[in-house]
Amino acid sequence: MSAEFGGRTGRQGKLSQWLRGRRPKEAAGEDAGREALLLAAARAGLPLAPAAHPAPGYRCSCDRVGCPTPARHPVSFAWQTQSTTDRAQIERWARHQPQANFITATGMVHDVLDVPLEAGLEALERLLDSGVDVGPVAESDDGRLLFFTLTRGTPEDEDEWWPCELDCHPETMDEHPGLRWHCRGSYVLVPPARLPGDQRVHWIRGPEHPLPDPLTLLEVLTDACARHARHTGEESDHDASGAWPLRH
Repeated sequence: MSAEFGGRTGRQGKLSQWLRGRRPKEAAGEDAGREALLLAAARAGLPLAPAAHPAPGYRCSCDRVGCPTPARHPVSFAWQTQSTTDRAQIERWARHQPQANFITATGMVHDVLDVPLEAGLEALERLLDSGVDVGPVAESDDGRLLFFTLTRGTPEDEDEWWPCELDCHPETMDEHPGLRWHCRGSYVLVPPARLPGDQRVHWIRGPEHPLPDPLTLLEVLTDACARHARHTGEESDHDASGAWPLRH
């Protein structure tokens, strides 16, 4: 990935360094404080359920051959009804399944706006500089930034829930390039989580930050995603020598 984005050089390194100082204290000892971090997420209202974990050879702990989402999916098909914020249940899971990742079910209490890392870092800097209450943010080492927000609907107001399928509609992706909106029927890994290849999912801003309305973040996030899409599109227009193609 180019070091230049949005007309600024070295932005990725600068933002990464800038954000490291904003990670919650627990991030430095995620393995040791795994249970404490999970309970903090539950106290913030994020319903949790056990998920798969990495196995040797970039494999998944599940029994599925060639699992397409290794270490990223729930272990039970009943994850939506199983998800809970109950402290005692989460403690039992964490202690009896010490290697397990955990997912949080979206669309009940919270949604997640999931964007490319570089676009997300740009948007996060702009939002914080503008004094916007951003809320919890997690970084996945495979190149995504996750913004945790209030959900747009509640179980008492069924018609207001947005189905997760909206994330995949071509018209939605054209309008919001690179943005995945995890809402009803979806889930994301909750930190701390491990991915194949010694990658991790960790908090940049912890769950102690109140969940914001997603619409307060959406304009800045979609703008950053559009700039990111243009930038990556320009990179793909280079030929192997790095020169721009001739256009008539």
